[in-house]
Amino acid sequence: MLSEPRSGHLAAWGNALLAGLVSPDDAVLAIVGEDAVHRVEGVPGEPAPVGLTLALGRLRTLGVTGLRVALPAPGHPLGLSGPPEFNARALEAEEAVVCSGAALGLVPEVHGAGPAGDVHVEVVWHCLPVREAPPADVPSLGEAERELAEALREATEVLTRLDVAGSGPVAEAAIDAYRARASGSREREVLAPGYPPRAVRVLELAQRVGALVSLAEGGGRRHGGAVSASEMAARTAALRPVERTARRAQVAAYNSVVEERGVG
Repeated sequence: MLSEPRSGHLAAWGNALLAGLVSPDDAVLAIVGEDAVHRVEGVPGEPAPVGLTLALGRLRTLGVTGLRVALPAPGHPLGLSGPPEFNARALEAEEAVVCSGAALGLVPEVHGAGPAGDVHVEVVWHCLPVREAPPADVPSLGEAERELAEALREATEVLTRLDVAGSGPVAEAAIDAYRARASGSREREVLAPGYPPRAVRVLELAQRVGALVSLAEGGGRRHGGAVSASEMAARTAALRPVERTARRAQVAAYNSVVEERGVG
């Protein structure tokens, strides 16, 4: 969870485009980011893969009014509504985008080629039918913020109790670097225009909790913390609900503008 899901970029900037807050060029530039190219396969009415600009325009004409994120994990179909075929592909990718206003969803397939440090990344989004039903296990922003505050306390307690690298100098440097990147600059906008400040706050905190969990999961090997099989199992079990909470909060943040329109 140190990296942001591509589905988050697509949903956030796609929502801004659908609301008329950004131009198609700006939205596509933000979605693609450092990847080489994104294409969309299976768009209704398009016999071949098309670029993001055409795909987003076609989805609008098909009635799509918003885009939601799903971040499923084994045993936790977070943000999904079916059918099983779509859920299986989303689970394999560990992410998906579900359209509001049309029974369609998008699952990314990532291809990379080239030497280390110079990998050329292409993404194909598969547009597939979805079931029109409430997404699974998505909290409100308020619920997510409360859960995250507790999860951050729990994560800190777990790192201290299990003596994993949460307080080690390398981990501290990594977290400082992550916070600097996350706090930052216009080079990396946390969310697209149109999102409420609370959503930005929740997403930043979710990413921070996810960073702590990721560092802890590999901490024993790098910094001399818990190294026995039993200690590693205890660490994983203790941090699993914290990671789950962070994923739920990410989904709540990305989906907040669509949920607000629904309430309105």
